[in-house]
Amino acid sequence: MASFNKVILMGNLVFDPEVRYTAGGTAVTELRLAVNRYWFDKQANERREETTFVDVTLWDRKAEVAGEYLAKGRPVLIEGRLQLDTWDDKETGQKRSKLRVVGETMQLLGGRGDSGSSGPRSAPGGQSNDGQSYGGANDSSSGGGPSGDFEPSSGGGIPDDDVPF
Repeated sequence: MASFNKVILMGNLVFDPEVRYTAGGTAVTELRLAVNRYWFDKQANERREETTFVDVTLWDRKAEVAGEYLAKGRPVLIEGRLQLDTWDDKETGQKRSKLRVVGETMQLLGGRGDSGSSGPRSAPGGQSNDGQSYGGANDSSSGGGPSGDFEPSSGGGIPDDDVPF
């Protein structure tokens, strides 16, 4: 049977990330995102808002980048997978469980001093797990796209005046 486990979240950080390291030297950080949902309640004739808080775990370089460039209130886009953690409560002896997101990719949003979500945010030298640059001093693009030396695999480059954007 086929299965698929993918989560995409965009929200604001509830607290500053704190990077820790495992005994093996692997960076890890825990984030909590506040994700808002807005709708119009026709019966009450007013706009409503619902906030969901989601725990996210980041590993390796993504954890270090989050610790360096993210802060409370900053917007971020996370793609990842759901993971169910289970444990025995030491006080009551009951089984406990918690659903969390393990972040696989992260995109920083907003500007340097911005706590709103105005667009992609640059993090010099940072890279995501899939090799995409967050943007940096040698990156000629803005917002983390491919750099100016990108050539498609179909052979030959595309002349600059033929690029549709």
